[in-house]
Amino acid sequence: MMNLLSVLLVDQSLGVLIAMAVGAIILLYFLFYFIPVGLWFSAVLSGVRVSLLQLVLMRWRKVPPGIIVKAMINSTKADLPITRDQLETHFLAGGNIINVVNALISADKANIDLDFNSATAIDLAGRDVFEAVQMSVNPKVIDTPPVTAVAKDGIQLIAKARVTVRANIKQLVGGAGEDTVLARVGEGVVSSIGSAASHKAVLENPDSISKVVLARGLDSGTAFEILSIDIADVDIGKNIGAVLQIDQANADKNIAQAKAEERRAMAVAFEQEMKAKAQEARAKVIEAEAEVPLAMAEAFRSGNLGIMDYYKMKNIQADTDMRESISKPGKNTANRGSSESDDNKQ
Repeated sequence: MMNLLSVLLVDQSLGVLIAMAVGAIILLYFLFYFIPVGLWFSAVLSGVRVSLLQLVLMRWRKVPPGIIVKAMINSTKADLPITRDQLETHFLAGGNIINVVNALISADKANIDLDFNSATAIDLAGRDVFEAVQMSVNPKVIDTPPVTAVAKDGIQLIAKARVTVRANIKQLVGGAGEDTVLARVGEGVVSSIGSAASHKAVLENPDSISKVVLARGLDSGTAFEILSIDIADVDIGKNIGAVLQIDQANADKNIAQAKAEERRAMAVAFEQEMKAKAQEARAKVIEAEAEVPLAMAEAFRSGNLGIMDYYKMKNIQADTDMRESISKPGKNTANRGSSESDDNKQ
């Protein structure tokens, strides 16, 4: 019984010790989390003056003290006058303080005029201020897409240009980007080629394009400074002038064909109209001829026409037919043949 009791007491004391150890570890974790003694010691060794209380208050202000202390150490080593309040304010505004400090250090080493307020404004504007400083030191080359233009002689040229730009720190806030620079360069290339009298002149002196485009000051209002514009390649495209002339000729031909078809249709319609009128006149003649026997019969009945008069008229008609047959022998033969065939059929 005594042994069992001693074992229970030992187990209970061991559990208490384990709980106390865990509690001490948790307490130390929260203590060192809210009171970053190690971070404060690193700052002191680096010559950064920041109190332990300020580091604790940063935790409560939702500001990571590690980032602030690292930025202060970098700026202090580079002899840049940046305060803790400035860094905290920029961080709470949504900025990248490490990027800003690195940009200020690079600008200071490269003798570029850039202060903290300008750097934070550029960073908050959405631009990479550190990359902009690097581009100011090491200019960037931008390749334009193929630009198609037509010279005055109608020959199409396809040009590719390389634009060397350097970041303009003063225009990074509110200045236009790369797309605007490429659009302006493309417009200048098209205008320069279009004003050339011949495509051969452009092929002989491609540098004339870059000189004309560079002289226009295309970088005004942009975040870049154009250093040079080099024509990398010029290719010959289609003969646009000949293509346009062919298209115009085809259009004229189609118009002429349409007008000719219209005139032909009008002529066919007029011919059909004349045939209809001829048929109408022939019908009227036949109708009139059909009334002659009736008139003759009526004349016989009324006594206005005698039998001798009728025979005289028949003789005159026979003489007339004979004269017509003599004056037109071919037609007479054809009529005679048709008459004989009609008689044979009868």
